[in-house]
Amino acid sequence: MSRLNSVGELEKLRAEILEKRDSGRPCITTCLGTGCHAYASQDVYNALAEEISSRGLTGKVDLRGTGCHGFCEQGPIVVIFPGEICYCRVQPEDAADIVALTVLENKVIDRLLYEDPVSGQKYERESEIPFYKNQDRLILGQNRLIDPQNIEDYFALGGYKALAKALAEMTPEDVLEEVKKANLRGRGGGGFPAGVKWETTRQAPEKEKYVIVNADEGDPGAYMDRSLLEGNPHLVLEGLILGAYAIGAAKGFVYVRQEYPLAVKNLTLAVQQAEEHGLLGDDILGSGFDFSVSIKRGAGAFVSGESSALVSAIEGQVGEPRPKHINTAISGLWGKPTNLNNVETWANVPYIIERGAGWFNSTGNEQNKGTKIFSLVGKVNNTGLVEVPMGTPLRKIIDDIGGGIPGDKRFKAVQTGGPSGGCIPEQYLDTPVDFDRLKELGSMMGSGGMIIMDEDNCMVDVAKYFMHFLKDESCGKCTSCREGTKRMYEILDAITRGEGREGDLELLEEIAWVTENASLCALGSTAANPVLSTLRYFRDEYEAHIKEKRCPAKVCKALIRFTIDPEKCDGCGRCKRNCPEGAITGELKSPMTIDSSLCSRCGICREVCHLDAVTAE
Repeated sequence: MSRLNSVGELEKLRAEILEKRDSGRPCITTCLGTGCHAYASQDVYNALAEEISSRGLTGKVDLRGTGCHGFCEQGPIVVIFPGEICYCRVQPEDAADIVALTVLENKVIDRLLYEDPVSGQKYERESEIPFYKNQDRLILGQNRLIDPQNIEDYFALGGYKALAKALAEMTPEDVLEEVKKANLRGRGGGGFPAGVKWETTRQAPEKEKYVIVNADEGDPGAYMDRSLLEGNPHLVLEGLILGAYAIGAAKGFVYVRQEYPLAVKNLTLAVQQAEEHGLLGDDILGSGFDFSVSIKRGAGAFVSGESSALVSAIEGQVGEPRPKHINTAISGLWGKPTNLNNVETWANVPYIIERGAGWFNSTGNEQNKGTKIFSLVGKVNNTGLVEVPMGTPLRKIIDDIGGGIPGDKRFKAVQTGGPSGGCIPEQYLDTPVDFDRLKELGSMMGSGGMIIMDEDNCMVDVAKYFMHFLKDESCGKCTSCREGTKRMYEILDAITRGEGREGDLELLEEIAWVTENASLCALGSTAANPVLSTLRYFRDEYEAHIKEKRCPAKVCKALIRFTIDPEKCDGCGRCKRNCPEGAITGELKSPMTIDSSLCSRCGICREVCHLDAVTAE
């Protein structure tokens, strides 16, 4: 492909691509994102390709490998267009039936349809499935339609139109003002207005400036940024180029986690394709604007997601935060003005420039515009990536999209904002999800992690889990974070082992205050959220652990005791045979008993009992 030297040449190429495409021709799309890839979706894709070829349908039936559709637990996912028939958990041996029945005979294969776990209803079309139907997939929507390794797919859906509009019709100041009017808030955690940050970097006195995509997504269970880079890398690149144009930067970086090999692969190819088409490099589309992009791979340090630590890592130094008396927007990479936004923030920019700030402001609530992507995981029927308008109530996300809590269990809490987020109890389920309301509740938006917990979760144990992660990920540069997270973990660990003491809760709150107020970066200043929020809403559980030496959720092993109900036990001996400690005694066909002094509280006896005779107290 020859280089595009003008906006006119780009639009001509787009027209040629669309002219060759027949919207009525059957197209089988297969999710090849990391989630589905773990379920061998590549084998499904290969089987479909072989079936199409063996039937002489090459050129008559399109096959496209796409990015993540979001409903990862149902993978591998295959969608057949134009009917949008959606098949879940597809196996390679299903390829023959998909081609023969659905593609050639327009018949639906009932066994491959999604079945709602609560109602039992089956759905034929992807858009009808409640998980998708109740979302507004502005940013993720193209993932299901695009081969991320084929730039022509992005062109066909209007890709780089926003860039063409900006370079041909708008000044850098116009682009900046449009983003400011859109009130786009950074999707990486803090929610700072992107346009204001851009303006600070643009107005900085240094002429040489940089822009960065922060793809160091370190929250456990979060994979929003990864899925965007894997499934639609050109959308992120286009947003970055527009930002560079507005700010006056000639060089950009994408800092991406080492653990994201597919994202790196697809992004690297996207950069090469953009360079070949004249969308990166010198004199982009004949506009006189020069801009290049480099990809930097991180080493897995959670703290490198913090802006100044990320800058240090790109420079080749240890990823540690710097003092904030000078912002990275003024003095970042190599002391030059540097603008950082996360992947999702950049992905919003092309839509704002192409459709206008007014259109963007039509979604969301007063202070929080647009949509937000969440990673919905934990004790919920439907897990995966969820995109909803800002201000959507927690209840709608959990019940309407997530399908509620499995097994008729009672909802207990939702933890938002990653490991530094807070746990929100049931009474606040109708709270609109936005930056400000979550902060009021002692949590935060963060990058978008959302973990659902039910009655079987111990909130003291939950706080301990996140504090264990945070103490290990602290870079150790400042004492308040290094020692504060460690000490809070030690106290929580003692409480869960039955060694909690009077005064521990007050000590936790005191250490949390110091850690929050004396730490250098956001890791330390937010690290206490899991502790403070659980103390705020579930203090009774802490007190039960300390005063009664009891874990109400029966999670903390040191505080539970297994017993066998002699009225229910038929003496089958399953528990005795499977006990690893030899703590169960008794004769066959007679009730068994457990010696608590030998019991390791592993719970195997309860798992293997078919009569529900083993109970935890």
